[in-house]
Amino acid sequence: MRSHSEVAVVTGAASGIGRHWATALRTRGYGLALADVNERGLTAAFEAGDDVRLHPFDIRSIRGWQALVADTLEHFGRIDYLFNIAGGGTPGFLLDVPLDLVDSTIDVNLKGQIYGMKVVAPVMVDQGKGHIVNIASLAGISPTPGNELYSAAKAGLRSVSLSTAVRLRPYGVYVTVLCPDLVDTPTVDRHMKLNPADVALIYSGPGALPLDRIEDALWYIVRHRPLEVAVPGSRGWLVKIVNVFPRLIPRLYETLHRRGLKRLEALRLERYAGAATRPPSEGVGSRPSPEPEAEVA
Repeated sequence: MRSHSEVAVVTGAASGIGRHWATALRTRGYGLALADVNERGLTAAFEAGDDVRLHPFDIRSIRGWQALVADTLEHFGRIDYLFNIAGGGTPGFLLDVPLDLVDSTIDVNLKGQIYGMKVVAPVMVDQGKGHIVNIASLAGISPTPGNELYSAAKAGLRSVSLSTAVRLRPYGVYVTVLCPDLVDTPTVDRHMKLNPADVALIYSGPGALPLDRIEDALWYIVRHRPLEVAVPGSRGWLVKIVNVFPRLIPRLYETLHRRGLKRLEALRLERYAGAATRPPSEGVGSRPSPEPEAEVA
């Protein structure tokens, strides 16, 4: 059994936020159990060894979670952190998305994280210490028209995080929910292929957050163990106000939607110079298959 100062489980480690954060933890000497449904991406990003255990599995599999925990305890002896980062889905108006997207979006963005908490939290309770960090979204604080399923799933994740935090704290186990705005991950490029009307509201903010900004927020969470962190803070306060006064949602929607469309078009022009290389928008009702563990925020 290898001794480490801290041991962390990170899901969604093959790309985006998960890969960036797992790399940051590795540079600081953490023992890592890394999970992702994308086995090729996971093995390309990290090499298995004494410090890193790789677990290619779908977070919707309770058996996969149980195997990860058993292996981590056998190899490292404990679990200090669970970073539930894996998530994803395809935006779209509720009436337009296919029925199978309902299950996949809720399962990947809520049920999979709950499975992780159910399996890992008892280990932490027995240890008398631990910290669970769930990546939700600003869309989980305030409803996001055009992205209803994802918003609903992340709202559920935020709710279960905050409520579970209260019950686990007496056992020395902390739970934090991180709610970021749009993050600059491969998801942004996938959005370019979707109907602009479906993703416009996602782009109504100041722009996609760099991964370093999320890393800074996660280190803050590790040090201070708050209940919730919203990034950026200004947008966090805005969505919380809207959530308290839901009648503001229809009043603000058209303004934010127009702003998002303009910023989305500017981003298209910036990333895809020339009509020949710009990805066409897909029509309403035409959706690519969801990619279950691609980071979205």
